[in-house]
Amino acid sequence: MDPSTQVVWFKRDLRVRDHAPLLEAAANGPVICLYVYEPSLLRSAEWDASHSQFIAESLQELSERLASLGGRLITRLGEAVEVLERLRQESPFQSLWSHEETGNDITFQRDRAVAGWCRARGVIWTQFRQDGVVRRLDTRDGWSERWDRTMSNPVLPPPLRIASAGPLASDGILGPVQLDLGASAKTEAQRGGEGEGRWTLARFLEVRALDYRRGMSSPVTGWDSCSRISPYLTWGCLSMRSVHHAWRERLATLAAERSAGLPVDRRWFDSLRSFGSRLRWHCHFMQKLEDEPRIEFENFVRTFDGLRESFTESDEGRRQFEAWCTGRTGYPMVDASMRCAQATGWLNFRMRAMLMSFASHHLGLHWRPTAVFLARHFLDFEAGIHFSQAQMQSGTTGINTVRIYSPAKQAIDQDPDGVFIRRWVPELARVPLAHLARPETMSMSVQDHSGCVLDRDYPRPVVDHATAYRQARERLQSIRSLSSTRSEARRVLVRHGSRKGAGFRFLRSELEKRGLTGRDRIDPTASAVRQLEMPMWS
Repeated sequence: MDPSTQVVWFKRDLRVRDHAPLLEAAANGPVICLYVYEPSLLRSAEWDASHSQFIAESLQELSERLASLGGRLITRLGEAVEVLERLRQESPFQSLWSHEETGNDITFQRDRAVAGWCRARGVIWTQFRQDGVVRRLDTRDGWSERWDRTMSNPVLPPPLRIASAGPLASDGILGPVQLDLGASAKTEAQRGGEGEGRWTLARFLEVRALDYRRGMSSPVTGWDSCSRISPYLTWGCLSMRSVHHAWRERLATLAAERSAGLPVDRRWFDSLRSFGSRLRWHCHFMQKLEDEPRIEFENFVRTFDGLRESFTESDEGRRQFEAWCTGRTGYPMVDASMRCAQATGWLNFRMRAMLMSFASHHLGLHWRPTAVFLARHFLDFEAGIHFSQAQMQSGTTGINTVRIYSPAKQAIDQDPDGVFIRRWVPELARVPLAHLARPETMSMSVQDHSGCVLDRDYPRPVVDHATAYRQARERLQSIRSLSSTRSEARRVLVRHGSRKGAGFRFLRSELEKRGLTGRDRIDPTASAVRQLEMPMWS
């Protein structure tokens, strides 16, 4: 084999457009396009058959696109280092190309092992950024400006031609059944692929985004009003830069139409600006995990250690966890959201936040096991966003407003006609709307008439909302008031806080007026800072 052979290692970047490693490798010699099915990932608690199904669909399209350019996709089953070692014996190579990845601890340790293998074998591993996350970042100052510059760079075209490195054995495209995961139970999950991603984005920007700002909070309207591109960003069928460019072009088109005197609904501009801000926040949350990998397992603020661990491991805690996981808490909006996520792999951000908040505050469960359970069922699981948001909703970041949602109020506000609840909790299908948010208020005659008898067909609430709310607030406040908590929260704010928010700018301005410009003087309990972070999921 030609010693100038280049290996492109596809990970969470299953596309040919805006793919710098592929473009560079194709310009430097024959290319082996490699995807690795890693047992350590497939066996992880955060993995689901639906993830493998989405990847299989994406790889099928990737394989076809590579073939049309002259290349060939090679897949191998095994851990990355052993696969690369075996591949190098079959086809000597000195250059490995890939994108950087901000994943969970498994991929972090995997990449460290690959880096060590490359050093030992004299292989040059070149990695490119594919989003706004910056490695080895010293400070968040200037991060937003850097993000803007990265996203403003041109979207890279696919290579004109790929020279294949020659015949090599491939394990083929393996779906969840072939990987011994069983068939995906998410029959309503989105399909994978670069084409599907680009179609979903285009449809959103041209049609569905009109009601994005108003409709994204409800699980009823959010199904269509939300962009639905998060799985395609997660698995790299779309690059963040290509999404940013498409968003910017759509805004420019609308502005030009309005300037020309054409009728343009003003909702377009409010909705698209709101969507654009969330592209930045997507990378903002991923940057937190990149800067501090321990937050996948540990509280941002360590004084919250011990708050929920003992109860989570108790018999009662396990029962509460089981009720939450199975959608049998007696709170219809919580149960409908959980069942929807498990059937479709998707849920709008407000309902995700409510699920985590309910598990942490109402049930008193530690965020780690509940976050892992949801990671398994979200098709768009992105570790950096997911674990940061899990802690944010659980109140352990130290710098965010504590949000304890009322499930009944969310049902009334976000599902006023009961459409969402009746679909996902069919045992409540005939319950009168007046009782749907709180079935426990039904009299025995109403239960009989609706065919939903409590404790037989549907459980009573596992906890009392008012009591759980009060106790959760008291427990959190007792910790937040400690000087050690305030000190740790200052560190969290300086390291991870956005420099774009009005709260941070106001606080900086006030500090400068008082001659207190040192970062260690920032008080995270100030009301301006409490509003720094917004509840956003991928």
